[in-house]
Amino acid sequence: MYTILITGGAGFIGSNLTDFFLNKGYSVVCLDNFATGHRHNIEAFLERPNYTLIEGDIRDLETCHKAVENVDYVLHQAALGSVPRSIKDPITSNDVNVSGFLNMLVAARDAKVKRFVYAASSSTYGDSASLPKVEDVIGRPLSPYAITKYVNELYADVFGKTYGLKCIGLRYFNVFGRRQDPNGAYAAVIPLFVKQLMNHESPTINGTGDYSRDFTYIDNVIQMNELAMLTEKPEAINTVYNTAVGDRTTLNDLVGYLKKYLSKFDEKIGDININYGPNRVGDIPHSLASVEKAQQLLGYNPSHTIEKGLQEAITWYWENLK
Repeated sequence: MYTILITGGAGFIGSNLTDFFLNKGYSVVCLDNFATGHRHNIEAFLERPNYTLIEGDIRDLETCHKAVENVDYVLHQAALGSVPRSIKDPITSNDVNVSGFLNMLVAARDAKVKRFVYAASSSTYGDSASLPKVEDVIGRPLSPYAITKYVNELYADVFGKTYGLKCIGLRYFNVFGRRQDPNGAYAAVIPLFVKQLMNHESPTINGTGDYSRDFTYIDNVIQMNELAMLTEKPEAINTVYNTAVGDRTTLNDLVGYLKKYLSKFDEKIGDININYGPNRVGDIPHSLASVEKAQQLLGYNPSHTIEKGLQEAITWYWENLK
């Protein structure tokens, strides 16, 4: 069976990918510096004979070379996420997301890996107003984070054309699910709101709540990574794909779902009021993906709608946050 390197393997998405591929019989190498990942995400893997942890930073090229030794596939998830974080500290975001990404490309090229699949971002669409978002139509980036993720796509394209490295970028749309961290200044909206509602606190929506997102459950993301890693279609390689459901939900509707599903565990949650604050700098108003390209070229068929995903995620949070 093949060996996969998962960078950022102790993070939310990386640890879910690790769990999935270990259970399918692959050997998995995890590279993480634990800047945003958590050791509790990988504790269950440490005794597995087909699991290796390398504690290191993608900003160090030597570490990247070490991590790709005898590796067949790279699933590159390591990055500093969050638009607000990048606005506050653009230099570190660039160091990790661009310089670190380039290090991983160089290491993967030198190791002659079979495929380099990387986490791209829906933020690349920037100020493009067209809906749904189609891969070939993007706008101008609205944050330093968005710039870094677009630069990743440009570098991957060049490495494909210049060095023959087979790359696929997955533009993630608002991923959520088990193991997503509800704590910290840059927590994603779903786990943050779930934690607040469970504590009988009023969540604050930025703006009027009419902004909408294509919220994407983690199992859909896992499916896309596997399809991108294993496809043998030449026309499916060295490109990017939206990784989403193809449906959008307003923040007001999202909170409605959360209150509804959490109320099954605690009926008092249904009566909690919602606060509203100013819009967040760098946010795009609406996000909706076309997944037609992924369906046609990769055979993608999302397994979870937002409602099905939220029900599974909330059950996990209730069992693990209480």
